[in-house]
Amino acid sequence: MAKVSIIVPVYNTEKYLQKCLDSLVGQTLQDIEIICVNDASTDKSLDILKEYAQKDSRIKIIEQEHLKQGAARNNGTGYATGEYIGYVDSDDWIDLDYYERLYNAAKKYDLDIALANNVRIGKNKYKKRLEIKEEKVYDELQKKIDICKQWKNECPTNKIYRNTLLRDNKISWPEGVYCEDKLFTIKAIYYANGIVTVPDINYYYFKNPKSTVSWNARRHKKEYNRDKNNARKAVLDFLKSKKVNIRDKEFWAIKSQVKFLGITLIKTKISIYTEKTLLLGFIPIIYKEFYKYV
Repeated sequence: MAKVSIIVPVYNTEKYLQKCLDSLVGQTLQDIEIICVNDASTDKSLDILKEYAQKDSRIKIIEQEHLKQGAARNNGTGYATGEYIGYVDSDDWIDLDYYERLYNAAKKYDLDIALANNVRIGKNKYKKRLEIKEEKVYDELQKKIDICKQWKNECPTNKIYRNTLLRDNKISWPEGVYCEDKLFTIKAIYYANGIVTVPDINYYYFKNPKSTVSWNARRHKKEYNRDKNNARKAVLDFLKSKKVNIRDKEFWAIKSQVKFLGITLIKTKISIYTEKTLLLGFIPIIYKEFYKYV
């Protein structure tokens, strides 16, 4: 059993893949396995994977049909033997002591999740979307959500998860859709016995203009927006099923809307405890509040 299994979904990232792999094979934590799931790449990504695998026996290559990122992560997770699991996108990279620091912190407190900084890298831009200031443990649901929140979302990649957390609670990635990370992450946060924050280590998220999300969101805006709203609904359904008491407005989805010539006339938004109908999409005209769980 490795200490950490790293799952890397790969699809047509030949320009960035070597930098990603270099940051993984160079980890100060040696006892890792690197599971790369080739999602039917049509460029030289598979050749690069094979070249690295010949040099490092810790790299395992799994090939699948083009089933998108959610399926690739599920496929890789199914092969993972590590005590903890981490997810790295193939156009991103991490600090060399990233997994050693996360693993040691998780073991120190016997926790299901350890959390690091998240840095967004764009064209001539470097921005910390989540900056951890101290090593600290969070075990209350609202506080776990708060510490993971970055730019309105709980990012799944700047963490390690105990393998048994995912397996025992049947936490997997929705497949064949965009925004597959929302439901996975909130389930992991909910079921985790606690989260420890680890300062001074970074996950570098590269804003790749040709990534699956960026590229396809522009080409298939309608499908992307649909999947995004469906993911929000799924998160709401999960939280409601658990009868949670957390801040209401952080989780919401569009229940229905009426448009004319592309202009929103009426929109109804739902959250955990409330529902509101908006004229022109922003003027409140009807407000309902539901029972809060005690």
